Amino acid sequence: MAQSEVVLSFQEQWDRVLGKLRTEVGEAAYRSWLKPLSLLSGDESFIRMAVPTRFMRDWVASNYQDRIQALWLEEIGTPIDVEIVVLSPSRPVPKPALVDVKDEPEVLRAQERDVPVLPVATDLPVEAVQESDVQQITGSLDPRFTFENFVVGKPNELAYAAAQRVADAEAVPFNPLFLYGGVGLGKTHLMHAIAHQIRKAHPEKKVIYLSAEKFMYQFVRALRTKDTMSFKEQFRSVDVLMIDDVQFIGGREATQEEFFHTFNALVDQNRQVIISADKSPSDLEGVEERMKSRLGWGLVADIHPTTYELRLGILESKAEQLDVEIPQKVIEFLAHKITSNIRELEGALNRIVAHATLVGRSVTLETTQEVLHDLLRANDRRVTIEEIQKKVAEHFNVRVSDMHSARRARAVARPRQIAMYLSKQLTSRSLPEIGRKFGGRDHTTVMHAVKKVEELKATDLEFAEDIELLSRMLEN
Repeated sequence: MAQSEVVLSFQEQWDRVLGKLRTEVGEAAYRSWLKPLSLLSGDESFIRMAVPTRFMRDWVASNYQDRIQALWLEEIGTPIDVEIVVLSPSRPVPKPALVDVKDEPEVLRAQERDVPVLPVATDLPVEAVQESDVQQITGSLDPRFTFENFVVGKPNELAYAAAQRVADAEAVPFNPLFLYGGVGLGKTHLMHAIAHQIRKAHPEKKVIYLSAEKFMYQFVRALRTKDTMSFKEQFRSVDVLMIDDVQFIGGREATQEEFFHTFNALVDQNRQVIISADKSPSDLEGVEERMKSRLGWGLVADIHPTTYELRLGILESKAEQLDVEIPQKVIEFLAHKITSNIRELEGALNRIVAHATLVGRSVTLETTQEVLHDLLRANDRRVTIEEIQKKVAEHFNVRVSDMHSARRARAVARPRQIAMYLSKQLTSRSLPEIGRKFGGRDHTTVMHAVKKVEELKATDLEFAEDIELLSRMLEN
């Protein structure tokens, strides 16, 4: 493949991702935050993008980076890391160095990631090769996610104490450490904090942190290249293995099998394993019983939904980090109103700070209500996807488990589509989040369900009345 064709291919992928983001976030947010993004470099598993200011980088990383990675995954079919860097307008934007990994040498790929290039030599020390491997497969760590920046309260005190114990211990205290909780409650923050602490105290230790999706991608690539032995050596020779969002290996038998053996090998060698998920080991869907049993061997620590006091502390800490003065009544208002998760809470604070900075207006209770009207309306409903599934199942006389099953009979599929539609209308959850709540379905399945229900509502008056009745029952 010619170099110009590769650049065009990557640029076309980014244009499609950008188009989808533009539709999702709206024209105003697109112009403010996403349009300034420029593509710098990348390969099959890593993309580097640039923005003109540090403030914009922090905002995009906090609010859009996960979605960019998810949309890029849809485009290419494999997980990809996205790094956002600051490149001021005074500095010329370098020509994109988007390489085709099949045609370019390993040295060029390493240079693109700022990874030290090892000299080609037959007598190279094994330790050096392994360290290079670790650097290339581990995920990037957010410098903001440290123990110092983690606000502790009753809902997360056990998970925090367990994470600190693992990070500070000379010997493995419990294996594995399994952290679980809902979206945006601080699991990833604690995972990054552990990795930062271990690397700081023991720089000689090999620590791998990556998502379950990237673990799966690495394994599939090893199968494709018939190089599973190197894969096994990479993952079974580390001192600490950290896997985030392990629920995503559910239903993937080959990946589970390899993860199971990797897990056992590390535990047998007394190497630390740290796992996070959105459910406890026993509740993971599509995961074999022997795997659930192994994951529950060590310490299982859950992170509960936030309390008002914890939300207040998080907002005050975040405002201090941003170095902005927020009226106490605004902080108390946000802590009362936004109860879903920490990520949404911090995102709300970022929005009002950004509005004040860009528009030049001071932060008041009135401007806060104006800027966050959509978010506040969504939180006022406080309807959960689980409540919707239960109510729809009762209404149509099907089992709640049918909402997660693969059954396609109309008697089951139609209520499931209605529940997806109501989840989109009555909650602030994203399409991928809704899909995961319905048996790990893709977001496109949710989009199809929403479209189908809207079509039926427009042509069938009785059906539309049924939907309206369910909506009123759930909102009241």
